[in-house]
Amino acid sequence: MKLWDIYATMKNDVSYIERELERTVVSDHELLNETTLHLLKAGGKRIRPVFVLLSGKFGTYDLEQLKKVAVPLELIHMASLVHDDVIDDANTRRGSMTVKSKWDNRIAMYTGDFIYGKALTLVTELKNPDIHLILSKAMVEMCLGEMEQIRDFFNTGQSVRQYLLRIRRKTALLIAISCQLGALAAGADQNVSRLLYRYGYNVGMAFQIRDDVLDLIGTESQLGKPPGNDILQGNITLPVLYALQEPRLQEPLLKHIDEIRLNNGHSDATKALDLIRYSNGIKIAEQLADRYIQKAMDALAELPNQRAKRNLKDIAHFIANRNH
Repeated sequence: MKLWDIYATMKNDVSYIERELERTVVSDHELLNETTLHLLKAGGKRIRPVFVLLSGKFGTYDLEQLKKVAVPLELIHMASLVHDDVIDDANTRRGSMTVKSKWDNRIAMYTGDFIYGKALTLVTELKNPDIHLILSKAMVEMCLGEMEQIRDFFNTGQSVRQYLLRIRRKTALLIAISCQLGALAAGADQNVSRLLYRYGYNVGMAFQIRDDVLDLIGTESQLGKPPGNDILQGNITLPVLYALQEPRLQEPLLKHIDEIRLNNGHSDATKALDLIRYSNGIKIAEQLADRYIQKAMDALAELPNQRAKRNLKDIAHFIANRNH
């Protein structure tokens, strides 16, 4: 099942959020308009706003209230991607030029900062102080995750635990609070918001692990970028860490990764990819992602039965099996 098929029942509300995203980032500054609209038109799964909307179904559903969470969370995600592309020196994302490659690093950084500011301005319209506290703490954690990723570039000696903590901060946390804050903004029961957070956290962990696997096994047409991009940027992901634990592969794989590092990522990752694909690393990583999906399902099982619950279940299945 395609993600947009899952979204079909909420098509009008998702379209409304899309329009609100554009309205929020429009400014009197011509260049900022160009850069922010370039980002919006590049698209994306809009999975965070959808989690907000679906979680809002467990309380008093009010689109005007929920947009004040859904739009800021997507903007924060977008801003983090702009900054990521500068750090990773990435030229393309989803098959389109990044802001830093179409303009330059300075423009990209200011664009990201502008989007962050717009996100925070909108969320202040919500009066629940818990929402502000949860969001601010998550943004701090995301920054820590970014710093950890920079620290661990080409660090083949990092532990699986380090990797999991990093993706918790960089990816899973924002998805988790999308579910939690959607419930809180709709006035849902605290236990419901807690269960939705747990669902979102586990889905987020599986989402990132699956993303890292796809970078190694996907095609350029599926990914919108060449496979092996993570390794070229120095990002040592879970399947690679598991592959490095295999004695027969450790030495040659370390050699190829070190060659990439010495060439500042301007290398061919084919030999490294071949070794990783030959290893059990991808299989073990996928098994861990499946365990996170099962934990998400366990959290869902405790929620009241309604269409939103079935949609959340379908999204979890999509994430577990996606190929792009």
